[in-house]
Amino acid sequence: MQSDKTGLILKAFYTVYNELGYGFIENVYQNALYKELQRMGIPCVAHPKINVYYRGEIVGYYEADIIAFDSVILELKAVSHLMKEHEIQLRNYLKA
Repeated sequence: MQSDKTGLILKAFYTVYNELGYGFIENVYQNALYKELQRMGIPCVAHPKINVYYRGEIVGYYEADIIAFDSVILELKAVSHLMKEHEIQLRNYLKA
């Protein structure tokens, strides 16, 4: 069930956040979350390339932060608030 998967991912996120706290750069949180997901036995891939197609041909790729359970894209942001551009970026990942 998808809600079980997201619940486990959130548990991993809070474990990392409670350990590291606030203020590190995005890459630190990505690496720590990836290690925590692995520690919890959650199947995940760091920095997978997602092909982008135009009329059936590959024209480039996006690189997601982490994909867990082969179906959940994790796009980490170390910012004070999310902006419209962040949402657009994730939508493009899903389109790809």
